[in-house]
Amino acid sequence: MKFTIERAALIKALGHVQSVVERRNTIPILSNVLLSAERGGVSFSATDLDMEIVDFADAQVDTPGQITAPAHTLYEIVRKLPEGAEVELRYAGDDPRLQISAGRSKFNLPVLPAGDFPVMSSDGLSSRITLETNDLIRLIDKTRFAISTEETRYYLNGLYLHTVGEGGTAQLRAVATDGHRLALAEMIAPEGSAGVPGVIVPRKTIQEARRLLDDAGETVELQVSASKIRLQFGRASLTSKVIDGSFPDYMRVIPRDNDKSLIVDIAVFASAVDRVATISAEKSRSVKMAIEPGKIVLTVRNMEAGQAVEELEAEYDRDSFEIGFNARYLLDVAGQIQGEAAEFRFADPASPTLVLDASDPGVQYVLMPLRV
Repeated sequence: MKFTIERAALIKALGHVQSVVERRNTIPILSNVLLSAERGGVSFSATDLDMEIVDFADAQVDTPGQITAPAHTLYEIVRKLPEGAEVELRYAGDDPRLQISAGRSKFNLPVLPAGDFPVMSSDGLSSRITLETNDLIRLIDKTRFAISTEETRYYLNGLYLHTVGEGGTAQLRAVATDGHRLALAEMIAPEGSAGVPGVIVPRKTIQEARRLLDDAGETVELQVSASKIRLQFGRASLTSKVIDGSFPDYMRVIPRDNDKSLIVDIAVFASAVDRVATISAEKSRSVKMAIEPGKIVLTVRNMEAGQAVEELEAEYDRDSFEIGFNARYLLDVAGQIQGEAAEFRFADPASPTLVLDASDPGVQYVLMPLRV
């Protein structure tokens, strides 16, 4: 195998695939990237057995072939080469090393046979659905912060992607929850998505997909089966297993009868919460909200660090009450509100609170209160 490639094209392709490789691997081949040189270009593949990323780059291929080399080491070498460099990669069967040369720099890396590299099958994947890249970015960005990190409830460790037929229009919906908060974002379902199974996409897959979306074109192709999902971003593709489990009936958690409405300038509110939370106890991060006609009073008490109080204006004309929330959860939700104002809908201090974005009717957030 022998090919020559521009540094910029090589680092872009390696950057796309190498992040899926775990730093510590008990299976040596999983630390490697598969290089497949064919006439016209080179494909790069990396996997952790649950997810596979493949990208293709143009290159001058003198001798087609395949080999695997350490992914992170190769990426770091290429990253440190001078901009504009022409990089030659060569592997000959009589030398058990991959030779990398650029200008006066020369490197030799150990290799493992390409035949040992595991490849993910695409069996059962549905016909392609085409999505606007910005629409998929919105679904992910509005919801991924609420994905659970607790491994005990593994079925919450991902984003639930599914279609629903509410109001006579099919919607593609993304939902995430960790039991303390819930985030929901939806869009009109693209053509061909009827009958596509709902799947729980793992947190790591969502992170990698979001990273690849930054370099994607205007559209992304999506294929789904009951056990896998594949996203095609131009020349790059990501194939992943999905979480084998049932996502809870989240509609039971979303309150429908919360009749106390509070509208607040979200930037002012977030800044105030951030300030008073400075002295909160790290574990609970509890902030008390005293809601009164025309205003909110935020209070944090910490036996060791003292007390913080801040008052801010709000649109509210119902009975006064007090409710508590985790400050970090409030700030996470506030960070997703695109408009100037957010609406909080309350029932009582012990019931879930619904948060809506005035500028985006396709998103909903639910926060569970804390005792105050």
